[in-house]
Amino acid sequence: MVVNFARTTVSKEILKQVFQSIDAQSCPKLFNFHMHTVHSDGKLEPSELMTQAIAIGLKGLAITDHHSINGYKTALAWLEDWKWSNPDIDTPHLWSGVEINANLLNVEVHILAYAFDSEHPSMKPYLQRMPTVGKVYQAVNVIAAIHQAGGLAVLAHPARYKRSHFDLIPAAADYGIDGVEAFYAYSNPKPWKPSVVETEEVQQLAQKFNLFNTCGTDTHGVNLLQRL
Repeated sequence: MVVNFARTTVSKEILKQVFQSIDAQSCPKLFNFHMHTVHSDGKLEPSELMTQAIAIGLKGLAITDHHSINGYKTALAWLEDWKWSNPDIDTPHLWSGVEINANLLNVEVHILAYAFDSEHPSMKPYLQRMPTVGKVYQAVNVIAAIHQAGGLAVLAHPARYKRSHFDLIPAAADYGIDGVEAFYAYSNPKPWKPSVVETEEVQQLAQKFNLFNTCGTDTHGVNLLQRL
């Protein structure tokens, strides 16, 4: 556990540096922090996802299946084998990731966890392939659990919920959230492009509450450069 947590700390610090540099051009061809595989509601096998990530030239990514890290673990094993067979080719950094349902201001939201120790007991309730209930379903407890596991917590697509992001982001910040998914394509345009109005509003809130800005395609289909 000590070794895993030490590695997690280093990984988290690297990710913090990346998040500090994220802008509208970062996603989807340099970084992508929101993707799904067949281990939740996506269509890509982890190996197919990683093959695309390398072909695109991603520098870093996170697989964020719903309440599961099986896709991440499978992809990580595949990536280690691939690097062994291709030692002279640059490969992306793969961070641990998961997407967690949570209650925030009596609205269900999704919280993305990154760079956490996947074996830490605080994360166990959230890695059972289904949403939680009761106290562990509350956003304040989800965020605390992610932090206990050494990870970073990010509010996914803040402008997609039944309550305004002008309410949700301040509340999440009060609970210790680390970042917001600022660059998100709400209307699923082709090619992928962050929604201008929502991105600007979320960035302004992130600046006000000293939060990281992140980006992701939220891929559920077979193309990492699109959402669907």
